[in-house]
Amino acid sequence: MRKSLLYLLATAAFLLLWGAEGNTCTNVIVTRGASRDGSVLVSYAADSHYLFGELYYKPAADWKPGTMLPVYDWDTHRYLGEIEQVPHTYQTVGNMNEYQVIITETTWGGRPELEDKKGGIDYGSLIYIALQRSRTAREAIEVIVNLANEYGYASEGETFSIADKNEAWIMELIGKGTLIKNGINVNKGIVWVAMRVPDGAICAHANQARIGKFPMDDPDNCLYAPDVISFARKKGYFDGLDSDFSFKKAYNPIDFGTVRGCDARAWSAFNILTEGWFSFYDEEGNAVTRDAFSYLDYVMGNNLEGDFPLFVFPRKKAGVKEVADVMRDHFEGTPMDMTQDIGAGGNALPYRWRPMEFQDAEGNTYVNERAIATQQTGFWMVGQARNYVPDVVGGILWFGTDDAATSYLTPIYTATTAVPDCFREGNGDLLHYSPTASFWINNRISNACYKMYNVMAPYVRAKADLFEIEQMERRTHSVDSMAVVMYNQVAVKLQKKLSSRGDVMVQRKPFAKIVEYVTNYTVNTAQKQFADWQNLEVELLVKYMDGNVKPQDENGRFKHSQYSEGMPESIEWPGYTELWKETVAQEHGQTIKVPGN
Repeated sequence: MRKSLLYLLATAAFLLLWGAEGNTCTNVIVTRGASRDGSVLVSYAADSHYLFGELYYKPAADWKPGTMLPVYDWDTHRYLGEIEQVPHTYQTVGNMNEYQVIITETTWGGRPELEDKKGGIDYGSLIYIALQRSRTAREAIEVIVNLANEYGYASEGETFSIADKNEAWIMELIGKGTLIKNGINVNKGIVWVAMRVPDGAICAHANQARIGKFPMDDPDNCLYAPDVISFARKKGYFDGLDSDFSFKKAYNPIDFGTVRGCDARAWSAFNILTEGWFSFYDEEGNAVTRDAFSYLDYVMGNNLEGDFPLFVFPRKKAGVKEVADVMRDHFEGTPMDMTQDIGAGGNALPYRWRPMEFQDAEGNTYVNERAIATQQTGFWMVGQARNYVPDVVGGILWFGTDDAATSYLTPIYTATTAVPDCFREGNGDLLHYSPTASFWINNRISNACYKMYNVMAPYVRAKADLFEIEQMERRTHSVDSMAVVMYNQVAVKLQKKLSSRGDVMVQRKPFAKIVEYVTNYTVNTAQKQFADWQNLEVELLVKYMDGNVKPQDENGRFKHSQYSEGMPESIEWPGYTELWKETVAQEHGQTIKVPGN
């Protein structure tokens, strides 16, 4: 009886992990004081087997009174209804807007009975509508709360990263369920809490609620729904003192699946960016420093009584490149390293095809790891908001598609008035191939690498690194400098012209040349790199065809024999990992062993 119960519980936990895999994402938040150049950085991998990677773009617009905005569920495209449009909406490019506000997410489900089946606005629509209506992170929080409460929240539990050029917040929310009286859902709306990430700290979340206890008398750093605790009491989720209330324990109780498949990713991001040491303040306000690996018992799901901090303070500041590389993690260097067991095959492939679990002949259940980098990424990004340059120059969305480990990020200035064709909405979808779409060329390259990963992926990654380092450390700095010079020249003239009238200098037209400049750079850079990646796919085919490796010179030209320019100088055969060879020898050695040795 006991064995059957434990088996059912374990199976349920794995099914929860597997079920969440339809829409699983990872976010990392880096505050100004924790970034090398004083930027606010937010990374996001939009992971879903049903999401096509493209760059959403909405120009700023004015709307007539009475205009209604149709709302479609982001995941399914199901029509939810319409809401009242505001008089003016701001330009949005992906998950950033023209005022450098960034909003990203991870879904955690939570209490299934709290999903509002009659809700009129989903989590994805909240993101993109809030971006169109907010100039700061705090405004975005207010917009999200008001929209969800007015129209009803149609999704599961959610964590949002919400940032602007000065500060960053983590916000968690969930609906109140459906209780219809006289044709109206009297439970319409959300319970929620938002905490400001302390300057100098970093935060991460990955499909598991992260906010536990929170201060109730510090509105500068913590905001929350007035009924966030009373509603939990009403539903029977909590019965202690208010001071002991934990949002995540009440609304998103953990299990093995959510810890191993979700919290483990947030832990891994911390481990990388803190170089293995978590420095934070405990609930009593004491400064604490702990070895990241001391949390392994929790993040591996062996001890669910454990936990790890919401915010940590890294000893070394991070740049855009370091944050981007976190999104390429496969638990390397940890006990969960996906390249180090026989499941990686003969070429150390750090991926496991779905489902998220499997059983052996005796009925024992095992987990397939879920790392930050994954094969089913639609798009991924690092949003960079900077308060030391004007908004028309400050916001950069570093944007890419498909598997982060074998793709690249290219700079998209949020003032751009055009989207590169390779990222354009409608340029292909999951069922229709487009040779001009970034998503498809990255999938071709990543899927090519999967066959011989430890040989091909490092080659591709080196190409991506060269491009990103050049852009992040050199080229965009040059673009910034030129654009700021142009801005200052226009600003001086404009200020003289408007000073007598006292107008606020927020007009976009005078800066049209700057907008054109950053737009051209955005589009040309993205399209050139896309073309380079198309050429790279051909190079990979020629270089690694049939498991062979053909040598190249320092300029990338293939070396040919002295007798023919069409014949390789030599061929290398990299073979398989030692673990693979040992395992095959053990499992099949009696059949394939060469006699006499």
